[in-house]
Amino acid sequence: MNNPSTVSYRKIWLMSYPLMISLIIEHMIGLTDAVFLGRVGDVALGACALGGVYYMAMFMLAFGFGFGAQIIIARRNGERRYNRIAPTMIQGCYFMLALALLLFFASRYLSPSILGHAIESPQVFGATMEYLHWRTYGVFFSFLCVMFRSYYVGITQTKILTVNSIVMLLSNVVLNYCLIFGKGGFPAMGVAGAAIASSVAEAVSLAFFIIYTGITADKRKYGFRKAFTFRPQLLKGMLSISGWTMVQSFISVSVWFIFFLAIEHLGERPLAVTNIVRNMAAMLIMVMSAFATTAGALISNQIGAGEQRFLFKTCGMTLNLTYALLIPLLIILCLFPEPILRIFTDNPSLIAASIPSVYVMATSTLISAPAFILFNAVSGTGNTRAGFVMEMITLAVYTVAVYYGVIVLKPDVALCWFSEHIYGLVLISLTWWYLKSGRWRGKKV
Repeated sequence: MNNPSTVSYRKIWLMSYPLMISLIIEHMIGLTDAVFLGRVGDVALGACALGGVYYMAMFMLAFGFGFGAQIIIARRNGERRYNRIAPTMIQGCYFMLALALLLFFASRYLSPSILGHAIESPQVFGATMEYLHWRTYGVFFSFLCVMFRSYYVGITQTKILTVNSIVMLLSNVVLNYCLIFGKGGFPAMGVAGAAIASSVAEAVSLAFFIIYTGITADKRKYGFRKAFTFRPQLLKGMLSISGWTMVQSFISVSVWFIFFLAIEHLGERPLAVTNIVRNMAAMLIMVMSAFATTAGALISNQIGAGEQRFLFKTCGMTLNLTYALLIPLLIILCLFPEPILRIFTDNPSLIAASIPSVYVMATSTLISAPAFILFNAVSGTGNTRAGFVMEMITLAVYTVAVYYGVIVLKPDVALCWFSEHIYGLVLISLTWWYLKSGRWRGKKV
């Protein structure tokens, strides 16, 4: 791992698998919410879906900033300017706290109006607001966790992410069981219990990161001892990179929220189907995201070391590994959809209604894998503004497809999932053209 200018399947795998496990386990926080609430009813499941995506839209602002910070940290690591890494991380933490405070109060005051006009079902609206009332406390913890992840991915030390995620998941599962169903002396809180469990689990995750980093980090090497002074100029430089990834990430998930709202207009059952399929798809997305994030971090390290020629080799090898893992999973998913769907619901009619959407989602995954990797390669070059423009073009096409394909045509919910194919194909075309053009060369970070 010490030489950032070389790439091998082993290096990609050793960086990717801890991150993959970490992302999958963290996703299982939302998954456990869906699994437990699937036993409560369609309204609770739909509220979990809408509330979860709404919260994710806020979280993606932090994720986008963290991704930009990760690019900078990885570049400093490749340049061997290690003492600049901790100051970058700490300034990012200051920004994250301010952002969390802003979004917490904005959500408190604006969410009822936004969701009141967007959600047709009064029952779903009420349950969604109940979920968000407690879920938004999690921003203070999850936003800071993003910076710790950016730090460890940027310095290519990803193994601790797995341990942290296991601790968080176990906390969430126990709390979900107690708070949703009223076990262990707790009241049965239903949707609110799921939200509280998720927020507390994120607090546990943050505490773990702080304690572990405080004990193990090489404070002199990475510059922790002088990192806590507020540095406006450093933060300004970070925002020049991270600002574009923040807005891009937020809009990307906001459009995904629009997809859910469009499905909600088809009825409570299609919304429940979409929530289940989304959770299945998200597990696969975590696999793709881990490999794509690794590719972006390696590319940023390589450019920092002056070895830009490895960019396409890194992308190709990463895609090979991604498909080697994804294709067997997709085959199992398509051959045995019913047993897997039973994890999410015990309703036979809901399982039967979800199977066609599972097949469509599986085919879109094969297109999404290269799209994710190429897009992260663009970001890894430091050209986050170019990545933003390409993502906006892709999302504009996607939004038109969702509006016409869902709102206007009102087809079966399975056909609605073909919009994911359109998204992937457009993004592949734009990112491939940009990387081949060489316009990314010479970007300073």
